[in-house]
Amino acid sequence: LGLDDKLSQYLPEFETMYVATDFKIGDWPFEWPTLSSPLARAQNPILIHQLMSMTAGLSYDVFSEPIEQLRKETDNRATTREVVRAIAKMPLIAEPGTRYSYGLGHDVLAAVIEVVSGMSFGAYMHKNIFAPLGLMEMFYQVPQEQKNRLSAQYRKDFETGEITECRDMIFRLSAGSESGGAGLTCTVDSYSVVLDALAKGGVGANGARILQPESIDLLRENRLNGQQMADFSRAGKVGYGYGLGVRTLVDGSRSKSPVGEFGWDGAAGAYAVADPKNGVSIFYAHQILGMITAYSEIHPAIRDLAYEAMGL
Repeated sequence: LGLDDKLSQYLPEFETMYVATDFKIGDWPFEWPTLSSPLARAQNPILIHQLMSMTAGLSYDVFSEPIEQLRKETDNRATTREVVRAIAKMPLIAEPGTRYSYGLGHDVLAAVIEVVSGMSFGAYMHKNIFAPLGLMEMFYQVPQEQKNRLSAQYRKDFETGEITECRDMIFRLSAGSESGGAGLTCTVDSYSVVLDALAKGGVGANGARILQPESIDLLRENRLNGQQMADFSRAGKVGYGYGLGVRTLVDGSRSKSPVGEFGWDGAAGAYAVADPKNGVSIFYAHQILGMITAYSEIHPAIRDLAYEAMGL
């Protein structure tokens, strides 16, 4: 499996893709294109690294016609591969390789991993990441006897500011799938163990190696060009570019952390930092969807206060 490989080598359903010709990235409010939108055949193939850097042209329409139809046909129990076949039917929002737009690329990568490894995505992650680090509380399918431990999730209303409990998980595309982009369930302590390994050259506190240092350096190398950086800037992550699935700090004057610090945040406000230069990792979690201040205020404040406290 190579970063420059064509996605269609592994998932043939992505051989011929169509781009919505009237969708404008950056417009707000917007509606995702549908199968009846004006479409043109994509000229560029989707490459593996584009799935990771969110430049493949995929949307994040979790209620698209193909996905909704699949949910109906399978009683919401579609497998990872079935979900990704539905994603392949969805219109792209940009020519592959030309624009940055956070989309379903990581979900597609889970299916690539299943094809290459011959294992389910969850089994692969358990064998190669969770078990070596000694993590027994990380799941894609939460055991029935553990479901009573799940934290509640909330949603903040954009207009009123009211926070109410949210019982649906819209980013998990099927109860039967194991998503590369959403759906991992774990404790704060467990996730912190993974981040610590990423900050320590790929070696966990127990001595198990999950990645080579060269791979971590490749992850945090900015992959975006001028237009793509302009697209990414709308996310409000000041001083950052985007690498292989993670934001990466490119302007050290905008942060107390050093250039090359990397990580990501979650739709419900979680925040992950890995800093290989200092061997430092930070993980923070809260469970409120739509709380925009988490990204613009809370996360940068946590980062900078932590670095000030450590004297770094």
